[in-house]
Parts: sequence; structure tokens; C-alpha cells
Amino acid sequence: MEELRGFFEEILNQDLIQIVASNSLDPERASKAKVRPVVIKGELVFQETLYRGAQVFHRNCKKEEMLERLLEHMGGLFRQAQAAWGAGEATILVGKRGSVSLKRRSRSAGEGCGAAQGGGDMSHDRSRQYILQEGCPVDFLVELGVQLPDGKVVKAKYDKFRQINRYLEFIEDILEKLPGDRAVRIVDFGCGKSYLTFAMYYYLHELRHREVRVTGLDLKGDVIRRCSHLAEKLRYEGLDFQEGDISGFQEEGQVDMVVSLHACDKATDYALAKAVKWGASVIMAVPCCQHELNRQIRCEELGPVLKYGLIKERMAALVTDALRAGLLEQSGYDTQILEFIDMEHTPKNLMIRAVRSKRMRPVTEKNSLDRVMELLQVDPTLKNLL
Repeated sequence: MEELRGFFEEILNQDLIQIVASNSLDPERASKAKVRPVVIKGELVFQETLYRGAQVFHRNCKKEEMLERLLEHMGGLFRQAQAAWGAGEATILVGKRGSVSLKRRSRSAGEGCGAAQGGGDMSHDRSRQYILQEGCPVDFLVELGVQLPDGKVVKAKYDKFRQINRYLEFIEDILEKLPGDRAVRIVDFGCGKSYLTFAMYYYLHELRHREVRVTGLDLKGDVIRRCSHLAEKLRYEGLDFQEGDISGFQEEGQVDMVVSLHACDKATDYALAKAVKWGASVIMAVPCCQHELNRQIRCEELGPVLKYGLIKERMAALVTDALRAGLLEQSGYDTQILEFIDMEHTPKNLMIRAVRSKRMRPVTEKNSLDRVMELLQVDPTLKNLL
């Protein structure tokens, strides 16, 4: 840890942008930690933001205390960290036996329209620091009408701007799960207008300097043509778009990540089943229009509740996604259901995020899930596809 001590001593100053520690060994203790410099009453301190489940904890420390906290975090809680400061950025990896890998990279002047610019406002009450920052133009955001050429966010598109940044935060959390020694293969089912597809490519390739191959798939030919034209115009060489449906899409090589945002009803199930079949390391899905179980669900014990159509519809939607998460866990994934930001045309705001794990699930978990389906008299498509 001596190399890390020297590194943190060097970057813990006013030029620090942020340090993000992730890949937690104990998510109940903390799933992620972020550190950034702030000035409080004229004094430079470092604010730690600790994420624990749905809770967020803040702590302000002087340099010496923050140095020891970072060493403690990397010594026994987190396996990876990303650091960015005015002149460079670094990736820290901690091996199972405590070995440390520290890789630095210089940053050119003016680089970093992501959360990667020094010399900004360090006041304690500054506005939230997004990965893509307002005032720093990003080519695809300008082309899609989210930003003006000077980087200012179009007022009517600010919710979309927030949604894009929230999505990138979810990707940032699982970055270490994606391969670093070869091109990352990603398939985006039901990509639509592809705001988030372009954002994902830009973040991974332009900001994180990963080699990526992203395919966006959608049924609408006119949408695919517009997206293809824009990718060609921006020279996003690792990004392509295809017209077609999920069930008919074939991929022979390794797929590392499958995304499915706003796929209606059973289309989400086909996307999840494809991901499991491919052995994808990461799955991210925001389901929509969960009609299947609403038509099936029957339960005498819940009759007094289910007689209200709106309540039944909402319960069926929640049960659908909970069963999907459980079925993914049975298939060898660590699965979370997270709160996203409402999609443009629907109030659906739950994300299923699954990361492939070698951990074996006890038979009792499968039996419990089967009992729930039996109680509600439902037979989900995903269960049969898997």
C-alpha cells in the first residue's frame, strides 16, 4: 500500500476532480465511495460520499484523515478505484491477495467533457457534478438537440440530460466487470432514438478509452437509418444500428453486456433470455408495459386487493420485474432493482441490473420463487425461455 499512499498524497489537493472507489467486497457496508475537494469557510477539505443500499452518507475530512480513509477502503473494502485530477487520471485495481495495480494516464489540455475537469467550483453547495457537464459541448448531445453548440442544455431537454447522466452512473458502477484487454461487445435491444446508446458509446470509448463494439437494434427502419447516419457523421466507428426484432437477432461471438430500455411487455423477457444464453457479464433493463402477468394473476387470498383494476395492474408490473430478477439470480447473476429516471414516454422507472457471478444459489431460493408463481397462478415467459 505504500505506492497508493504516495499516490493519494500527491493527488489530494485542489486539482483533484474526484476519486470513485467501487467493486465492493461488502455492499452492505458500502457499495461505492466518491471523494471530491470542497471549500468550506475558506478551508480546503475533502468530501466523502458513501453509498449504502438506498442511503447516501456524507463526511468532510482534512487531507490526512481522508488519506487514511482511502487506504482503509482500498485495503479491505473496495477492489477498484478511478481517480481524475487536472493533469491526469488513473485506475487502481486490488487483487485478491492484496496486490495493487496503479495505471496512470496524462490528460491533454481541454480534454474531458465528462466529470473530468479541474479548476471548477469547489464550494460546498455547488450543483451536482454530472459525468457529462453542462457548458461543455458533447458532439452527440448537440446533434440530438440536448445541448446547444456552446454546451448549454436546452431547457426542454434538461430531464433527458439528467437521465443520460444517471444512466452513465449505472454504467460507471459496473465498469470493472467489463473486459479491459479486448473490445467490449454490447448489444442494445430496442434502442429507439438512441440517446442512451450514443451516451454509452461516448462514455466508454471517448471518456474511458475502451475499445467497444455497440449494436443498437430496433424495429423501426426510419429510426435506424437516422441513428446510422448520425453515427457515421460523428465517426463513431464502433457503433452500428440494425433493423430487426430481439428474438431473431443472432450473435455468434462473446457478448459482454446486454441493454434493453423501454422494451414492451415480453420483449424484455426475450432480451434477458438472450443475455443469459450468451453469458453476458452485465445486463441492464428498464422494462415497460408488463401486461402478461396482469392477464394471468389469480389469487384468492389477495382477491380483496386485486379487485381494483389499477392496483392489480401495478402489482402485476412489480411482481413481473421481481420474478425476472429472481430468475436471473437462479441463472447465476447478482441482481438489483434500482430506481431510474422516468423514460420520455412512460412513468416506468425501475431498472434491473444484473452482474454475472459464479456464486451458486441454494435450492431453497428456487423453491421459494416457484411457490410465489404457484400462489399467484402465473407462468412468466422468461421462466420458459430459460
